[in-house]
Amino acid sequence: MARDPTVSPPPNVMAPGLYLVATPIGNLRDITLRALDVLAGADLVLCEDTRVGGKLMAAHGLKVKLERYDEHAAERVRPKVLARLAAGERVALISDAGTPLVSDPGYRLVREAVAQGANVFPIPGASATLAGLTVAGLPTDRFLFAGFPPPKSVGRRSLFEELAPVRATLIFYEGGSRLKDSLVDMTAVFGAREAAVARELTKLHETVIRGLLPDLAADPRCDAPKGEIVILVAPGAQRAATADEADAALIDALSRGAPAKAASEVAKALGLSRRDLYARALTLRGG
Repeated sequence: MARDPTVSPPPNVMAPGLYLVATPIGNLRDITLRALDVLAGADLVLCEDTRVGGKLMAAHGLKVKLERYDEHAAERVRPKVLARLAAGERVALISDAGTPLVSDPGYRLVREAVAQGANVFPIPGASATLAGLTVAGLPTDRFLFAGFPPPKSVGRRSLFEELAPVRATLIFYEGGSRLKDSLVDMTAVFGAREAAVARELTKLHETVIRGLLPDLAADPRCDAPKGEIVILVAPGAQRAATADEADAALIDALSRGAPAKAASEVAKALGLSRRDLYARALTLRGG
């Protein structure tokens, strides 16, 4: 009987390569069956902290070889891992929590593994970024993950000013000791946007606080709380296009089509009245 391609193969027939395995962000049961298969079948499991990785393995009855792979050990360990991949071994990479490479080590390893021709497999699962986005109550059609803001106010505000025009929900990670300061700086740059602070997602003390940024900055619950934190900020209001910008867009659109088509294209792009744009397009074409 042919094997079902939607079911992971037994650990002893896993293909050689690098496996990027998502692990729980809190609740240890938030791990996929496929992730457990891969971890059981790996020749080596790389993890940020072998104590954290060991706890996860013990919780699921796995006995695997663990090796530290964090920002301090990466330069030393990476050549050995690449050599093992070249020899046809199966190496799994996990972070302390969530999906590897998202604000965690691993980018250079993946890049060099790909460059030397090794297979690289994603084993998807938990992600604090997506968990926070789904419960925040903010737009989900477009979002931008910005990682941890700089530790100093000047750097934070510079980053926030760079991101202020982005028409997407912004997602940040932050430590509890800097949460209030970050919210204050966000208020100064973004203004009274809707936002959410998600803390300890999937854990016993999971909390999501929703409101306007100034209110969150003043909320005592956001004053140095413990735990892992995700901050989500709604997109700002779109600035209305100026007459000059509308004319420039119409002239560009008219170079590709008739006035009616150009007016429809620009109306959709800039959120302006199609009827007014059509009249203007006729004027511009006649000019």
